[in-house]
Amino acid sequence: MSKNNKSVLVQGKEILIYEFEEKDYISLTDMVRDVENGLVLIENWLRNKNTIEFLGIWEEIYNPDFNSPEFEGIKNQAGLNRFALSVKQWVAKTNSIGIVAKAGRYGGTFAHKDIAFEFASWISPKFKIYLIKEFQRLKEKEQKQIGWDIKRNLTKINYRIHTDAINSHLIPDYLSKQQIVNVYANEADILNMALFGKTAKQWREENPTEKGNIRDFANENQLVCLVNLENLNALFISDGLQQNVRLEKLNQIAINQMKILLTVKVNKKLNK
Repeated sequence: MSKNNKSVLVQGKEILIYEFEEKDYISLTDMVRDVENGLVLIENWLRNKNTIEFLGIWEEIYNPDFNSPEFEGIKNQAGLNRFALSVKQWVAKTNSIGIVAKAGRYGGTFAHKDIAFEFASWISPKFKIYLIKEFQRLKEKEQKQIGWDIKRNLTKINYRIHTDAINSHLIPDYLSKQQIVNVYANEADILNMALFGKTAKQWREENPTEKGNIRDFANENQLVCLVNLENLNALFISDGLQQNVRLEKLNQIAINQMKILLTVKVNKKLNK
């Protein structure tokens, strides 16, 4: 599957979602894949006068290059017995962007989510409701992932501040490369001990099958706290505090901050 492709499972059907220019296009082909004469169903829906009117309104709102004169001619023909229209013809004649005929392994007829939901009603109102539900679930999951990535990247930025403080105040000129690596790892574990209560090595020994490190499995609250601890430890290092003193201070700060963050999260749930 392409990196631009996602999917949702709706009533046992896997429905492919293709991202084009930061917009989600849902596969109409997948919706009717197990339906008898499914592709004909798409053609019948497209030749329906109400469908043509809906598509025209959508394109006029969102597509500045929509060929309105050509659309008017198509609309006037819609509903007649002799009227026939394929997706490719619709796109070619009107310069439509709402429906796309995509070739290749994951090809088929895709439509912008607004139009795809309308087509889902043509299949079944129940199917439309389940499709919207699963699509919303997918978008919520994506938003959570975006939030997690932002927080994870923020910790990486702060990690540079932290390592600069270590380099300036804790690493003498005479240390070997391996000794320098050990100093950095040791200071990283000060933060791990303060927040997680264990070193990176201890976590790996407890989770031998997991890929990544202890911080890759941190939740959002822990990542927020870690950002603060990195900044504070950099400040404590600059002030010349000994490691054992810093660990004790950071651990108390981590405990207090996690309590606050968890309280805020609980209150948000109660307010909802």
